[in-house]
Amino acid sequence: MDLSSFLTSLGTSFLIFVILMLLFAWLSKKPGNAVVYYPNRILKGLDPWEGGSKTRNPFAWIKEALTSTEQDVIALSGVDTAVYFVFLSTVLGILVLSSLILLPVLLPVSATDIGDTITNTTTSNGTFSDLDMLSIGHVQAKSPRLWAFLLGVYWVSFVSYFLLWKAYKHVSNLRSNALMTPDIKPEQFAVVVRDIPTVPEGPNRKEQVDSYFRAIYPETYYKSMIVTNNKEVNKLWKELEGFRKKLEHAEAVYAASKTTGSPEGTRPTNKTGFLGLCGAKVDSIEYYTEKINETIPKLEAEQKVTLREKQLNAAVVFFTNRVTAASAAQTLHARMVDTWTVMAAPEPCQVLWPNLKIKFFQRQVWQYVVYIIVALTVVFYMIPIGLISAVTTLDNLVKFIPFIKPVVNQSVLKTVLEAYLPQLALIIFLALLPKLLFALSKAEGIPSQSHAIRAAAGKYFYFIVFNVFLGITLGGTLFSTFKDIEDDPNKLVPLLATSLPGSATYFLTFVALKFFVGYGLELSRIVPLIIFHLKRKYLCKTEGELKAAWQPSDLGYGTRVPGDMLIITIALCYSCIAPLILPFGVLYFGIGWLVLRNQALKVYCPAYESNGKFWPHMQLRILAALILYQVTMVGFLGVKKFYYAPLLIPLPILTFIFSYTCSKKFYRFFQDTALEVASHELKDIPNMEQIYKAYLPQSLSSEKVLLDDDQFEDAKSNVSRTASFA
Repeated sequence: MDLSSFLTSLGTSFLIFVILMLLFAWLSKKPGNAVVYYPNRILKGLDPWEGGSKTRNPFAWIKEALTSTEQDVIALSGVDTAVYFVFLSTVLGILVLSSLILLPVLLPVSATDIGDTITNTTTSNGTFSDLDMLSIGHVQAKSPRLWAFLLGVYWVSFVSYFLLWKAYKHVSNLRSNALMTPDIKPEQFAVVVRDIPTVPEGPNRKEQVDSYFRAIYPETYYKSMIVTNNKEVNKLWKELEGFRKKLEHAEAVYAASKTTGSPEGTRPTNKTGFLGLCGAKVDSIEYYTEKINETIPKLEAEQKVTLREKQLNAAVVFFTNRVTAASAAQTLHARMVDTWTVMAAPEPCQVLWPNLKIKFFQRQVWQYVVYIIVALTVVFYMIPIGLISAVTTLDNLVKFIPFIKPVVNQSVLKTVLEAYLPQLALIIFLALLPKLLFALSKAEGIPSQSHAIRAAAGKYFYFIVFNVFLGITLGGTLFSTFKDIEDDPNKLVPLLATSLPGSATYFLTFVALKFFVGYGLELSRIVPLIIFHLKRKYLCKTEGELKAAWQPSDLGYGTRVPGDMLIITIALCYSCIAPLILPFGVLYFGIGWLVLRNQALKVYCPAYESNGKFWPHMQLRILAALILYQVTMVGFLGVKKFYYAPLLIPLPILTFIFSYTCSKKFYRFFQDTALEVASHELKDIPNMEQIYKAYLPQSLSSEKVLLDDDQFEDAKSNVSRTASFA
């Protein structure tokens, strides 16, 4: 990509961002759009516009985001969101401090050198573009100027160590404050028990669990809730809820027809066949009323069968105080590790109930099977990624599809396609992967939603680093120089080394596209706005349907964090090779902090709360990116024949030592709750029955069934966390 294409890409991306920001300022002031731009505040009972929408400054959101405190974020979006902003701030600090030294030092060092003529002969046409002159590739081999790049690696590394250490301490304090809150949270009084042995003759499953834990915790044990196989009862419950919603919809349509047509109104009808497209035509209100009356007895019968006959080898056990629950969650209860496995209970809404029945050794085997599948996916996904990198360049497209040559030869179109085509193809291709990785993570037997998301995010990070960063860097070079490598295999190593500065402009454009267009779309919420208004106009007839149409999601850590990690990996690895990428990294995380601060305060609502358990994984990925950067620079300076390149070898070792030290000092607290934290007093006496019922599934929460079968209960809940447990 030449300089004009790069500047075109940058300019058009910035223009798109400005347009989207102005659209946001205009659309967010309209009262009819409030549920799209301020759903978090509306659900919290707050005024969407402080001071009124008409008199509001269109850029007031910037001031509100900048002046908001960490406590504001915790109050509106939870501790996990506050920890995510610690991550953004830490990475932004690393890049800003790195830029302050590397930009004024390394850019002049590269630009004022006479150029590496040996390296130049291996690149296309034997020349460097204007941007390549600002990279380390323009510095001569064996040049003393390479000392500046070597020292730059040390500066970036020690800045990262310092800021990551501070961040780990800060996040530990945030987690501690959240766990010692005087508010009553059901998960702090419960543990999940898996791998319960076969019931001996005599007692039933519940009596077995009660007697086991009452003997160990005689004073603080409350009672247990046996996990059951809810597949059939959940299916019936969902059918019943679906019929009720359809009945409500039909009644609303009928009521509306009385105001728009004849006073008698028009009763709605529907067909009973496949997707309502075929079958007999019936009165909707009568049909769904009949279906509800048929389903209720079936559900009640299935509830009783489930509670009596479908009990599994897992349970949720409740204690009357937080200290006992925290202690039990981190204690070995049985001599054999594959029986009576006890762990801290997740939030009621987080538990992945089907996974609780998976036995200990099955979980171990499935974990390794999933790792192998992910490793194969990572390796072989590189083939299509590399092909996309190679084929979506205009020169290669013209080779494969000759008839498009007259079209792409138009200067304006050619410039735009060169600027955007490869990046857009890559972004679309990557969007297909996260669901697969999340399903694989759940297959490991992970017991909670947040844990599965963290596991999927880790897999996604290593995937995109291996396939996107390494695949894009090496794929295009290997494709374009395969003939040279075939003639002289010894050229492989220098070609791979010189491909790094050659790919810098691609990643500059990629990062710019992500922060300008990506965050512009994030702020403007054009797609959710269009979807909401289409649903409101054509589909929503009831208040419930309307609320479901604008119900906000969470920040989506499973894909957002790995995407951020890819950018920090690119920024770190190119910080000394092509220092011009640092301002782009600063803009990405700076604009991201500002836009997402607004979204966290006004738009997104957390789906769960893990009290910062994501942080150790974030730190580990940053350190993995740092090690990749350090190893890359050792190899690159070696290719440059710089005799002092081995002086960088201690840095990866230091990074491993730093990671080990952080893990030993901080990580245990992110696994288990410290007893000194759990021992803080509560503001009210906990209502244990309410805590117990928080874990009951909606499909089994019929009062009639609970009265008839009180000795058999299951464990699942969609109960709102706003319920009182005092």
